Amino acid sequence: MSRAPATVPADLADLPDIDDKPRAVEAMFDRIAPRYDALNRLLTFRMDVGWRRSAVRALALPDSSRVLDLACGTGDLCRTLIRAGHHPVGVDFSAGMLRAARTAAPLVRADAVRLPFARATFDGITCGFALRNFAALAPVLAECSRVLRPGGRVALLDVAEPVSPLVRPVHGAWFRHVVPFVGGLVSDRAAYRYLPASTAYLPPLPEMLALVVAGGIVDVSRRTLGFGAAQLITGTRAR
Repeated sequence: MSRAPATVPADLADLPDIDDKPRAVEAMFDRIAPRYDALNRLLTFRMDVGWRRSAVRALALPDSSRVLDLACGTGDLCRTLIRAGHHPVGVDFSAGMLRAARTAAPLVRADAVRLPFARATFDGITCGFALRNFAALAPVLAECSRVLRPGGRVALLDVAEPVSPLVRPVHGAWFRHVVPFVGGLVSDRAAYRYLPASTAYLPPLPEMLALVVAGGIVDVSRRTLGFGAAQLITGTRAR
């Protein structure tokens, strides 16, 4: 998988080899599941709540739509989808995350490259802060396209690197120093070193958007949230 540009400082020593990545990421999320939500709120100053709401709004789907939440974790996006009037189904690879989930949505343990759903099952797909945790993006996006109905919508939410010269150094210090320190005190130090470093797994933006389009998604757009600390990529399944 492509690495991010050299301008993104990431300690590659904190990242597993690509062949070991699925097992390492699964074990890591199993460990941090009990305190994951609390740390998300603390470390983003609760901005992550608004980011998820933005993702759900960006789907622009009618009420009662069936939405797959990929890498659902503890069910944050599932809960947001339910409040918006939709019927989510959560999928995650981590049994620990699913055990810690707090949602009324049905939950399924499955690999994102082998989803246990028929073609064109869902009206929408969301994915929150997980793109960089997959071993490869292209097969995941192809599988999303398979289970999404023609005309269905996707909303992919993940971290980003601010471009503002004022915000960028502050964000870098927080994300790469404060986050691992606080995460280590409250949860698991190795995991919260991995999470900032894992931005290196995200392809450069043009490549990322090209992967989404190659996966069968059209009308793709991208906007940043939280002063550039997060990004939301949306699009529509080709008919």
